[in-house]
Amino acid sequence: MAWDLSPEDLFYQPRHSRVLTSRSESFREVFDGLAGIDTCDKEHLERYLQHLIRRNFRRLTILQAASTLKLFLGFLANNGSCLERLTRRDLEAFIEAEQDRGLKLSSVKTKLDRIHAFLGFLVEQEIVPPEALVRKIRLKVPQFLPRAIDPDDVRQLISVLDDPRDRAMILVLLRTGMRISELLALRMGDVHIQDQRIVIREGAKTRRGRVVYLSNDARDALEAWLQKRDSHRESLFHARQRATLSYTSCRHMFEKYLSRAELTHKGYTLHCLRHTFASELLNAGMRLEHLQQLLGHDSIQVTRRYARLTNTTLEAEYFRAMARIERGEIHGIYRLGRKLQTIPKAKERLTPYS
Repeated sequence: MAWDLSPEDLFYQPRHSRVLTSRSESFREVFDGLAGIDTCDKEHLERYLQHLIRRNFRRLTILQAASTLKLFLGFLANNGSCLERLTRRDLEAFIEAEQDRGLKLSSVKTKLDRIHAFLGFLVEQEIVPPEALVRKIRLKVPQFLPRAIDPDDVRQLISVLDDPRDRAMILVLLRTGMRISELLALRMGDVHIQDQRIVIREGAKTRRGRVVYLSNDARDALEAWLQKRDSHRESLFHARQRATLSYTSCRHMFEKYLSRAELTHKGYTLHCLRHTFASELLNAGMRLEHLQQLLGHDSIQVTRRYARLTNTTLEAEYFRAMARIERGEIHGIYRLGRKLQTIPKAKERLTPYS
C-alpha cells in the first residue's frame, strides 16, 4: 500500500514537538530507537532513514535497516572509528564479528547489503569517500535448492485438514504459490470466486501486483470458508477473536497439521507450500516465463532454481544413457594415449590476422 506523504511528514519531529502527524507517528519508533547512539554518525543515519521514508520504502524495510545500521555504527564507535574514516578493514572486521556471533552467512550478507546501500547514499552526499565502495566485499552464499513437499506427503497433509479456515488457507497457498504475507493481506474484494482468480494488489517483495488463479479444490475450500467467516471482517482470513492473523499463528497452525499427518520430522515449513506449487507446475509442463509471472519474481533466474529441482528432461536423458551402460552397450577406451597431441609447427599455424 502506497503512503501519501507530505513533505513535512518526511522529517522526524522530536518528542517535545506539538505537531506530530499520524504518518510521522508511524515512524517515530524508528528515530526514538536512535537515541542511544552516542556517535558522530547519528545525524547521517537519521538523514538516510528520512531518505528511505521519502522513497516510500516499506516500514519493515526501514526498521530492519535502522537495526542493522545501529549495530554497525556502534561497532565502529567501539573500535575507535567512524564513517568519515571508514576503511575496507572496518567492514571486514564487522563481518567477522557477526560470523563469530553465530549468524548464518545469508544473514550476514543481508546486513552487508544494507550497509552497502547506506554507504552508497553517503558517497552521493560526499560524506564517505568513493574509495569505500570501489571494491565491494562479496560473500559467497551457498545456493540451496528449493524444498518442495513430496506428493505423498501433500496428500497426507490435505487429508487431515478439518477446519474450514485452515483448509482454505493451506490449499490457497499450495495452489496459488502466494507468500504467506500476501495471503494475510488479502481482502474480500481481492477474491473473485466465479472467475477462480485472486488479485494480489502489491507483491510482498517486488511491490508489484499480479493475478493468481484458484484450482477447483482451492475454490471449493474457499467457498466453504466464506460460509463460515465473519462477514463484518475486512480481511479474507481472520482470527477467531481478532480482526487479523499473524504469521506466528499461521506457523503454529501449519505445525499442528504436520503433527497430525505425522510429518513433523520432515522439517516442512509454510514456505514449502510455495516451493511445491512451483515444482508441480513445472513437472506438469508449464513454461518457465509463465511460472515467473505467477510467483511474482522480478528475475527469471530466481524462477530457474525450480527448473534445477524438476528437470525431467535431464532425468530422462540420464536414465536413457544409464540403461545403455547397464546393458553393456558402451565399449569406449578411457586410457590416455602415451603421446600427447603435438603442437603444430609455426608454418602449420594459422596466418596471423593483419
